[in-house]
Amino acid sequence: MKKGLWRPILMSVCRFPILSLAICLECSMVWAAQSQARAQPSATHAAVTHGEQAAAILPQSFGGWQMQGSAATSTDAAKADPANAEVLKEYRFTDFASATYTRDDGRTLRIRAARFADSSGAFGAYTFYLSPDMKKEDVGDQGSSLGPRVLFYRGQVLVDALFSEASPFSPAQLRELAGDLPKAIGSAANLPTFIEFMPQQDRVPNTTKYPMGPVALAAIAAPVSADVVDFSASSETALRQYDTPTGESTLMLISYPTPQMAADHMRRIEAAHHESAPQAGVAAIEDGGSFFYKRTGPIIAIATKTGSDSDARALLGRVNYEANVTWNTPAENKDVHDLYLLILNVVVLCAILGGLAIIAGLAFGGFRILMKRLYPDKVFDRPEQMEFISLHLTEVVVKGMPPSGPEGDGQGPQNPA
Repeated sequence: MKKGLWRPILMSVCRFPILSLAICLECSMVWAAQSQARAQPSATHAAVTHGEQAAAILPQSFGGWQMQGSAATSTDAAKADPANAEVLKEYRFTDFASATYTRDDGRTLRIRAARFADSSGAFGAYTFYLSPDMKKEDVGDQGSSLGPRVLFYRGQVLVDALFSEASPFSPAQLRELAGDLPKAIGSAANLPTFIEFMPQQDRVPNTTKYPMGPVALAAIAAPVSADVVDFSASSETALRQYDTPTGESTLMLISYPTPQMAADHMRRIEAAHHESAPQAGVAAIEDGGSFFYKRTGPIIAIATKTGSDSDARALLGRVNYEANVTWNTPAENKDVHDLYLLILNVVVLCAILGGLAIIAGLAFGGFRILMKRLYPDKVFDRPEQMEFISLHLTEVVVKGMPPSGPEGDGQGPQNPA
């Protein structure tokens, strides 16, 4: 192939990437401006939404029930429950709302709703008010009922609903109410995971307790005191009743952030009950009974003894910690994520346009070469289309002037006298 034939290909390939790059830069600038414009209203909308959620917990109507007047709200835990205000504070209580709803048939419904900082607080408060004689209901995340009273929690909100009469209520109506409650977002929706290591078999329904502080722990008569649990070490506790062949036993789990911290507190339990323990691994409690304990990973398990030692040991042996290895990803930053997607899309767009430009340049140049080979001077570079600027410069010889040179006289023209 002649050297001159590469010229159209090179010109085509070079021309299109430059144009593509200019288009990509223009698109990226427009895209960035639009993304920033969308981000600002989103932030404003999020702030407004958060403000609305903080101002209102209960909806104006749901499932045929209509609120009478306006809801009474408060940020004082004593307004929600004067007898257990300190317990609610331990569950990270934030605010409270109560309202009365009516239907066309004259029935009334009194609803009291308490909101907490996260779903763990709402779950803990739910277990605190839960009683074994309640019946499980499919309402919210967990729900139970006793006569005209229904207790359930959804996200970070705990609801206590009291109907005016002991008539059968419709769970669908309360499920609609649960769907209208504010939802927990992000890490606030997480529930305690160490409770999963409690055995499910032989458990007594509605006996799970999740105290988050010394006041709640003392209210449920735990086998060990709050000083031994040490809530200042970011510990978590859970209790549940079990039916054993020789009686009812209590299983208590104390979870710590690390196995080392659990081992240190295990030695505290041993030291606190060493003198009164009749044998290794058994410690006396206030009611004259005893309990067995062990450590498995970051969890200390305590099983009370109400009958034979074998039943308590068997219950304790069913608690085994299994570490689940997972990749922990950092919290997602929306602005950084949007910028990352913008840059990635711009790079992909440039690559696509650059590839198309190269393909188009090769195709255009190859087409010209092919046409020149098949139809020379007929499709491209035809003579009638080739325009040249010609100056028609020629050598002019003055008439009457003898030529100069070696054969002449070497003299130029002379002026006449």
